[in-house]
Amino acid sequence: MEQNTSLPRFEIDNEVDRYVARPGPGHKVGELKIRELHQRAEKKAGQAFDLRAFHDRLLSFGSVPLSLVETE
Repeated sequence: MEQNTSLPRFEIDNEVDRYVARPGPGHKVGELKIRELHQRAEKKAGQAFDLRAFHDRLLSFGSVPLSLVETE
């Protein structure tokens, strides 16, 4: 957030604390979708599943709708 916003550090700290303590409905939807995608990828790859590679791929999409992530 420091690199991508003009918020002062104390506001960033407050926002991070809020996100961690009380994620909103959108965060939960995202969490559930990512868990689903994780389970599907793990099932498909079996023993070859690489959690780090899964996360790298997921994060490589940047800020896009979950439907696009699922398609990819």
